[in-house]
Parts: sequence; C-alpha cells; structure tokens
Amino acid sequence: MSTLVERNRLIVENLPLVGYLASETHARATHIPREDLASVGALALVTAADAFDASLGVPFGAYARRRILGAFADEMRSMDWASRGIRRRIKETVAVNDTLAAALGRAPTVAEIATAMATPEQEVIEALADAARSVSSLDDGRELDLVADMPLPEESAVLAERRAVLEHAVAALPERMRLIIRAVYIEERPVKDIAEELGVSHSAVSQQRSEAVRLLRDAMERYFHEDGEPPVSSRVSAAVRDAFFERIGAAGGALMARAFGGHALVS
Repeated sequence: MSTLVERNRLIVENLPLVGYLASETHARATHIPREDLASVGALALVTAADAFDASLGVPFGAYARRRILGAFADEMRSMDWASRGIRRRIKETVAVNDTLAAALGRAPTVAEIATAMATPEQEVIEALADAARSVSSLDDGRELDLVADMPLPEESAVLAERRAVLEHAVAALPERMRLIIRAVYIEERPVKDIAEELGVSHSAVSQQRSEAVRLLRDAMERYFHEDGEPPVSSRVSAAVRDAFFERIGAAGGALMARAFGGHALVS
C-alpha cells in the first residue's frame, strides 16, 4: 500500500462487501453463524488491504472478494464436522438414492439402498441422517471455490496470466516437491497421510512444502517484477532456485524463456 490513509480508505469503502458475501454464504451454509463469517471476512479484508498491489492492475474490490471467499472456505473446512471418509459415504449413499429414485419413480427404501450398496441398513440410515444435516453444495467447499474462481471481467486477463505462470512453476518443481504441493493444496490431504505415503517424517514433508512455496513465490515475483531484480528467498539455495527457473524457462514458451531463461539469480 502507498499510505496508511489509502489502506484505511480501501477497508472502509469495502466493508459492505464483507456483509454481502457473509450473507450470501450464510444463506447456503446456515450451519455457520453469519457473525462468524463476517468476523473472518473483516479480517481478510484488512489483510487484503495490507497486501494489495495496485500495480498488478486488479481492482481492489475483486482482489478483496477472492481473499474474503478464501477465508470463508478455510473457516468452513475448520468447522467441518465430517471426516473425509464420512463425506465420501454420504456422497455415495446420496448418489445411489438418487439413481434408484429415478429408476423406480419413487423414493427408495433403506433396504433397497442397502442392497444396491451391499452395505448394512444401519450404515445407510446413518449416512442419510448425516446427509440431512450437511449442506451438500458446500460440503467440500466446491460451490464456494467455483464462486471464487469466477473472475470479474476487468481482472480475468491478469488472473489468467498469473494462473498460467503458477501452473508452469508447479510443473517445474522437483518431483517430490510437486507431489507434496499437489497433495496439500489441490487434493487437500493431511500432511500426516502424505508423510506415511512417502515414508518420511511429518517435519520432512512440512519442510519440503515450505521450500516449494518459497520457490513458487520467487518465480511469481521474478515474472511480474518490473524494475531490477526482484527479492528472492535467502532460505532457498541458489543452485536449486536457478535449476528451477531454467526448467520453467525451457518448458514455458517465449515469455517464460525471457523471464526465466536469462542470468541466474543469486542469494
């Protein structure tokens, strides 16, 4: 931000946006108090104002909207009463219920659903009860993510470019880092499960994830930086970072080659 006054102006002018998004989200996820959403959204608005960079050409309202919706999604996940296994069971049971209903022309019985799923009737009863208390469209944050992924017209070009750079950068990560980043941020798997799959410690996965995030941040800053060399993370070795940049430049076409294929950055 340029000045504290400008930061405060952005916050004050966009407070109605927090209320609007909180109301819209609460209407689809009534199990989350609107007041909690508003509180989380207000904090996200403040952090958005602190981090906003007007030089990127994205309107602050659109930028803040994404940050607020992202904070809502995090809050919903933290309050989620259902484990991944329970959510999967709910979805499978609801899918079978809907399929049978369409075929039979009526609501299927618990016994019919249990027979189709080859599962005990009690499990079907529990799954249907869980489904009744969940908000299916927001069960895994999918609808909220879709809303967040719909850019406004004035921001779409910038966001598309940033997304393309990020995709190339993720693809250029060392294999294990790439696997960890996809598992954590795309598949949303627990670090504990990833560590067990890789046969390493929880701290080793966390360390690799942190280094990968630093590399991705350095790549984004290098690509979008205009004046001189951008700052780089001193906690990533120059050799690792230079090799990473070279892979992006080699695989990303002319624009990537110009941004990453030149001289190496040094720590």
